[in-house]
Amino acid sequence: MQPDSTTTSGHTRSKSTPLGLLLKYGVPVIITVGLCYLLIREMDLREMWHTICTQCNFNWIAVNVAFLIGAMFARAARWQLQLRALGIRASLWLLTLSVFGTYAVNLVFPRLGEVWRTGFVAEQQKAPFTTVFGSMVADRLSDTIAVGLISLLAFILAGPQLMAYLGQNPDLLDQIMSILGSPILWGAVIAILAATVWVFVKYPENKVVTTLRKIWDGLWKGFAVIVSMRGKGLWLFYTFILWACYFLGLGCAFMSFPLVAEVLVEHGLTALLVCFVLTSLSMLVPSNGGIGPWQWAMIFALSLYSANIPGLTKDYVASFANLALGVQTITSIILGLFTFAWIALNKKTKR
Repeated sequence: MQPDSTTTSGHTRSKSTPLGLLLKYGVPVIITVGLCYLLIREMDLREMWHTICTQCNFNWIAVNVAFLIGAMFARAARWQLQLRALGIRASLWLLTLSVFGTYAVNLVFPRLGEVWRTGFVAEQQKAPFTTVFGSMVADRLSDTIAVGLISLLAFILAGPQLMAYLGQNPDLLDQIMSILGSPILWGAVIAILAATVWVFVKYPENKVVTTLRKIWDGLWKGFAVIVSMRGKGLWLFYTFILWACYFLGLGCAFMSFPLVAEVLVEHGLTALLVCFVLTSLSMLVPSNGGIGPWQWAMIFALSLYSANIPGLTKDYVASFANLALGVQTITSIILGLFTFAWIALNKKTKR
């Protein structure tokens, strides 16, 4: 969600270096392709297709898609409240299209969808880019907080299973904790912050400082509006609906495969919650629309509950995971194409 440096209007962006472009767009593609290759290299694709055709109840998949689209509408409605508090009166239809387009863009250029969404709305509403972007950052931060709270609930209900997941790569976990606990890291952070504050105080009239201050003011204005705006109760309601749709949508996907549905029968909603948390956390891995990490997280999560369910093999679960994410991806592509077609026709009509 990191944009290139932008002016207040959002029309001037700094050029990215080839290395920056490679890190931003090349690495996610490499991760996606690599994880997908590891996922399917030992699989019989014909057997996977046979499993999907004979095991899947596509009626449940249709309901799953309905919940996914419902979550997108809830996200747009929630964002509308934030923008209205900033004096930006975008229609729910326009914001819904922006959300559709975001998911489609992220499939090709991870994390760029949020920047596209901001630019699209700012252009349509003739609003400052940084202000709209700040509200979008707040929107995404609220998702991070929601995932954190849901993860905490999952740890309370299914701590041993989640610790088993985190312990799959203890060396990597130790390295991360070592970095986070490094005095050099925190010393560097403090030094950079102190130097930044000194420059802003010492040279308040400097052109670069003035520009950065305007950008920061726009970002903060869009970010802080949640605290001061009216309708915070409705905002929380839309947040609940958003995550309820995601959760119930995954539950419908579970019901589409009989052996995966049996996990719900045997272990209840706790198993669904664990799968939901692990797949949500997998979206933090830079990849194209979660392709790769999502399936691996689902395979591991369901393996925690497969002992008493004969036939719930890795290949069976992989078939389920590939179909579930595949349907989500196809839905994003179709909605994205619809959005970009609408934008093109709308521009043509205006001309």
